[in-house]
Amino acid sequence: MRNYEKLTSLREYLPLKRRDTAVKNIGLLVDGPNMLRKEFNLDLESVKEMMDEHGKMRVGKVLLNQYASDKLIEAIVNQGFTPIVVAGDTDVHLAMEAMELIYNPNIDVIALMTRNADFLPLINKTKENGKETIVIGAEPGFSVALQNSTDSSITITSSESIVQTKHNVAPGK
Repeated sequence: MRNYEKLTSLREYLPLKRRDTAVKNIGLLVDGPNMLRKEFNLDLESVKEMMDEHGKMRVGKVLLNQYASDKLIEAIVNQGFTPIVVAGDTDVHLAMEAMELIYNPNIDVIALMTRNADFLPLINKTKENGKETIVIGAEPGFSVALQNSTDSSITITSSESIVQTKHNVAPGK
């Protein structure tokens, strides 16, 4: 009986959902073929710094297709991200990874780095489940509908490397 009591009291020390804190936990998914292009000249380290303004990045995954070079994969690993190489289109795999984050009670914010409007249903499902959303995209080709559907959008313009942030909800919400 004594061991059983110890086991049940252990549950109090291992919460299923973490306590409310001021820092939000972020899960970031990067649409590699869409965003990691020479014309955008993006550095994943600067993306991590941008995420620090919104909370603490706990998950960082970059989805790549089978054409990704070994040097690109190595660079992604060196910057602290997890590369996921898939055969064919990365969109379905990115959506599956995002659904895992949506139902993870330890993640407060889902951040997508993409320009693709195909992820609108994913953004809507994320918000329906009470998660905050951030989309990071680059011009040209960053979907206006995607930008307007998120809580925050970050636009990176390749010509001047300017980062613009737009918040679609009131601060503190």
